[in-house]
Amino acid sequence: MNRQLISCLIVDDEPVARRGIEEYVAQTEHLHLVASCENVMKATAAMAGQHVDLLFLDIHMPRMSGIEFLKTLQYPPLTILTTAFSEYALDGYALDVVDYLLKPITFERFMRAINKALEIHRLRQHVRDPHSETTGMQPIAPYFFVKCDNRYEKVMFNEVRYIEALQNYVVIHTRDKKMITYLTLSGIEAQLPKDSFIKIHKSFVVSVDAIQAIEGSDVVVGSTRIPISRNLKDEVVARILGNNLFRRS
Repeated sequence: MNRQLISCLIVDDEPVARRGIEEYVAQTEHLHLVASCENVMKATAAMAGQHVDLLFLDIHMPRMSGIEFLKTLQYPPLTILTTAFSEYALDGYALDVVDYLLKPITFERFMRAINKALEIHRLRQHVRDPHSETTGMQPIAPYFFVKCDNRYEKVMFNEVRYIEALQNYVVIHTRDKKMITYLTLSGIEAQLPKDSFIKIHKSFVVSVDAIQAIEGSDVVVGSTRIPISRNLKDEVVARILGNNLFRRS
């Protein structure tokens, strides 16, 4: 399949809702529908058999909700949640989804979400080897691009101190400035070299080299204290101390 296209999977137990998104996908030249599923069990089977870049995921479904399903995925694709219930928006952003569409979904709102997904997808592709999905290779360039104030800016990995997620945008803290971009934390994290950056909290990714100390449940980066998630603390401390010991040897 042409890699310029984004492969999509629809998961929704409502036939009318599935057909609506199927029609929208068919009208969007950058999208390719690989499957349309009525529950997460069929979605799991579909994802096992083919690559999926973008997931349209309903929340209220029998046996397992979309939120629960998303939490089971170790490496989830870009995800757009679709639901009739606005109260789940915070859950969606906590899982770093691309967007949250309230039913009934207009084509204009659908396209806004797609444009956001396309931008994240293109940024990922820009810094990755074309075969990285199958070889597991890390980004091959020492930088990535983000869109800030209607222009694309180059960000060097070695200038990033930490990245902070705030609702539907991300703040990149470099050595000398802050950059605000309307991407997701997972979208940027996917572009970073894993040996140099570590996710210490659902809202923070930190450069290992920028960490000056670990104090209690925080890491210290310059004059900033950044909390370590309770369930990640052992892993984070072991990783940071392990890196330091390795560098000294």
